[in-house]
Amino acid sequence: MPRLLTEFGMGSSLRRQDYTEAAVRAVKDALWHNSINLAELFGKEKTEMQITVDVGIQKPEALDAEAVKAVFPYGQIEVNATKGGLDVPRTDGGKPTVIANVAISVALDLDAL
Repeated sequence: MPRLLTEFGMGSSLRRQDYTEAAVRAVKDALWHNSINLAELFGKEKTEMQITVDVGIQKPEALDAEAVKAVFPYGQIEVNATKGGLDVPRTDGGKPTVIANVAISVALDLDAL
């Protein structure tokens, strides 16, 4: 199935070291800047979109993939967490600031066209 679109975003958790919240903010950063009617362009339903979310964070095991999926109102969502992003140490000894990066790829089955 061909990938038709990729969007990128960045999000952070400043004080709570919440990797999921940083990832959710990164997804919203990628999505909220665009209004792309990709499915309609090809005469497809939005529910047919295959959406892959690749999340880069320093602790991939800390990600709640279901919370990331919940940001999307439609589509078939797959979330993959890998080591990436950035943990920025704080000089006051507090928890580091967490930065997440995401790449959102959208694919559609175009064979039926």
